[in-house]
Amino acid sequence: MGDTRPATREAAPRRTGGQRRGAVVAALMLSMALAALDSTVVSTAVPQIVGDLGGFAVFSWLFSGYLLAVTVTLPVYGKLSDTFGRKPVLVVGAALFLLGSLLCALAWNMAALIAFRVVQGLGGGALQGTVQTLAADLYPLEERPKIQSKLSTVWAVAAVAGPGLGGVLAAYADWRWIFLVNLPIGAVALWLIVRHLHEPQRASRAKSSPRAREGRTPRPESSPRARAGRTPRPESAPRARVDWVGASAVFACGGVLLTALVQGGVAWPWLSGPSFGLFGAGLALAGLVVVVERRAAEPIIPGWVWRRRTIAAVNLALGALGLLMVAPSVFLPTYAQSVLGLGPVAAGFVLSVWTLSWPVSAALSQHVYRRIGFRDTALLGIGAAALILLAFPFLPYPGAAWQPTLLMLVLGAALGLFQLPLIVGVQSTVGWSERGTTTASVLFCRQTGQTIGASVFGAVANGVLAARLGGAGDLDSVTRALDAGTAPESVRRAVAGAVHAVYLGASGAAALAFLVLLCVAPRRFPVLGEQDRVESPAADEQPEGRAERRG
Repeated sequence: MGDTRPATREAAPRRTGGQRRGAVVAALMLSMALAALDSTVVSTAVPQIVGDLGGFAVFSWLFSGYLLAVTVTLPVYGKLSDTFGRKPVLVVGAALFLLGSLLCALAWNMAALIAFRVVQGLGGGALQGTVQTLAADLYPLEERPKIQSKLSTVWAVAAVAGPGLGGVLAAYADWRWIFLVNLPIGAVALWLIVRHLHEPQRASRAKSSPRAREGRTPRPESSPRARAGRTPRPESAPRARVDWVGASAVFACGGVLLTALVQGGVAWPWLSGPSFGLFGAGLALAGLVVVVERRAAEPIIPGWVWRRRTIAAVNLALGALGLLMVAPSVFLPTYAQSVLGLGPVAAGFVLSVWTLSWPVSAALSQHVYRRIGFRDTALLGIGAAALILLAFPFLPYPGAAWQPTLLMLVLGAALGLFQLPLIVGVQSTVGWSERGTTTASVLFCRQTGQTIGASVFGAVANGVLAARLGGAGDLDSVTRALDAGTAPESVRRAVAGAVHAVYLGASGAAALAFLVLLCVAPRRFPVLGEQDRVESPAADEQPEGRAERRG
């Protein structure tokens, strides 16, 4: 008997042959590696870059500019991928990233290099968001942990290896090779995407209705014509509209607020004119975003992202994850070198062990959430993480290197059990036409959490140091003195106290994520049926989500 399934279902991306899907997955992993490497690879080459180009006073914008561009473009790319498809957004993003890499290698001064790093970030935002969305498109729910654990492994390994690779290239070749090595890797990824990623033709989005915007479903048509099996007359397909005004407002608002957070307490004091001016402008732009997006027919940040309990809870919980991740990723290497007396390589190993347990735990999490559900699995993971972070300040002074190493190994396992079930779960509650926006909102909140965490915990660490050292010094200056061997034991203890305070704050962020999931997230995520995820109907054509199955 012939196959009567609709063509759209047959042509869906996840139904492609194993060889084609394998090539697309390879492209996604290469793209993820590029995005992760460029977040860290420049750090160890700063002395060579400054020695060649000058501009020591503004070199921090090499990192801040890239981070800002990635973060503020995530919502825009998410909406564009839902409107025009994943492939064109990913191709444009990869091309922008490669163009930025080439321009960075040709930079003639620090200002040009910073500007070209922003161009890289504009492409990096497309890579991060669209790669995660495509991973959900390619794999059904039961297979999704495999690809997500692979992407997590690639991200973790690339992020940890970035500083070492940057140092090797700067020392034995030239710092410009840090950017030139992106070109062949990115070219291969781009070719694989163009060659092997084929998205199906999608039905036009029906006109948005209040019920559709709320995620509710109108009753199926029950007219005699419909009951007779006749196809109703299709409505004329509206042209895809992009809310460019809203996109510009989101970009401006995010850029101003994140600049205030990144540079506050670094380039200028928190209680200063630049800080007040930027925060005031950011709040005004946030109000403008709300007004513009409420009037837009196809808003960049739709209201349903925050009106649906599941998505709102996951956004807030992963924002708290970004906040708490700052404690180990930023402050643990300083603790290992300044307090434990380890060298840079050994200190890097203490941090990197969580990249071993995180992907393994994420891959195995499916066996847990299939039994107890997405929310309860995440609660188990973040509850354990809160206790682990809380245990760090109780380590003996100065202690042995194996103690924080063991804590990091267990912390990685706990966070793998927390993050992946939330991402897989929230992606499974929406259809194709909303998955890009949903994934981008999750990643945006996590990135924003990291930015806020770096600012807040930096202020906490410097405050503790100032209190213990009589109001003199900050973490950077004290660490340099410790590295030079010119600081007394009291300073070493002050650094330990500062890092302990940061870990207490990170434990509080984990507890906040626990409470958000417990009080806001539904106990069972409203997972859509398999047919709904494959056919990817418009929002107002989706049937009601069913609660996730357990057992």
